[in-house]
Amino acid sequence: MHSFLTMFVQHDTMFAMKTENSQTQLPETRTIAFLGLGLIGGSIAKAIRRFPRGYRLIAWNPHGEKVDAAIAEGVIDKKLPSLTDPLLKEADLIYLCAPVRKNCENLETILPLIKDTAIVTDIGSVKTNIHETARRLGIANKFVGGHPMAGSERSGYYASKERLLENAYYIITASEDADEARIRRMTAFAAGIDAIPIRMDYREHDRVVAAVSHVPHVIAASLVHLVEDSDNAEHLMKTIAAGGFKDITRIASSSTQMWEEICMSNGDNITELLQNYIDALKTVQASISSRNAGDISAFFAGAREYRDSFVEASSGPIKKVYALHIDIADEPGVIASVSTLLAVHTINIRNIGITHNREVERGALRIELESDEDAQTARKILTQHGYTVC
Repeated sequence: MHSFLTMFVQHDTMFAMKTENSQTQLPETRTIAFLGLGLIGGSIAKAIRRFPRGYRLIAWNPHGEKVDAAIAEGVIDKKLPSLTDPLLKEADLIYLCAPVRKNCENLETILPLIKDTAIVTDIGSVKTNIHETARRLGIANKFVGGHPMAGSERSGYYASKERLLENAYYIITASEDADEARIRRMTAFAAGIDAIPIRMDYREHDRVVAAVSHVPHVIAASLVHLVEDSDNAEHLMKTIAAGGFKDITRIASSSTQMWEEICMSNGDNITELLQNYIDALKTVQASISSRNAGDISAFFAGAREYRDSFVEASSGPIKKVYALHIDIADEPGVIASVSTLLAVHTINIRNIGITHNREVERGALRIELESDEDAQTARKILTQHGYTVC
């Protein structure tokens, strides 16, 4: 386990991981319920299955065939036919894995079935609504908010992976009425599946993710609309849109339903920060309009300096892309040779394509890999075989 994670592992960890300070062990069998079994819920369930201890996983999903598939794969032990099934009373940990507003409804439905010692958590990217619902229902002490900051271009259980959350930030949120013991256990749980727990107030969380995730998604979508609305009849803008433009607008391809839900749930923070962004655009617009070279230079220099200070890690709300650019000749079979070479070394290519616009990027062939480790290995292999990797 990553050395940073070990500091979070306490003697009351859900996984009962052995550390120098461990004094007790939890019972061999613990029941964990997933109410919704999509990308994140499925990935958490699969991560739990990496451990040999006897955790009983039960699940409900509005599309029951996903739970059936998880049972067939040995990920889930038992299917809950409904949210009011009495088996839910046995759950030690309850994961609310539906969309943000639906989680609030589901929490109210299951309220009579939550036992006194249970922990209730969620995976939503907006926390205020669910925390306020827990307080209104009188179970704020049992509720610990959670936001695993990982994702994929694909959604649903069939896209889930056991290592999706590995080294990804897992934000733990709590209210003033939260039970510290439950917070510690959820923190240890997140560390136990190899995520990186970070604790913050739920209101602070919603403002932070609005800035680093929600507003950027709105901006990406607006940039796509800008090109669409500004293009000519021959679609020249769309034709040459590549490189930097495709990278900064990549997240505009995310789920429409999910982003509608987020904007409805975190609207106040998003609109406030959007106004700040609009004001900043107006400022740089004025600098460009007046040809103020000093202000323009300071604008880009300040952004570059701050951007270069960011930690390069796979964690975060916007999924990192691991891409290589390769100089290749325009000859038959070259792309097949590159892909075969990597396949022989068991390196999976997530995406591959020719780069026609190279104002920013060098290299005619662009390949996306699954991880930084794969990217570094691929770079080494391709270089050893005479390819120039940019």
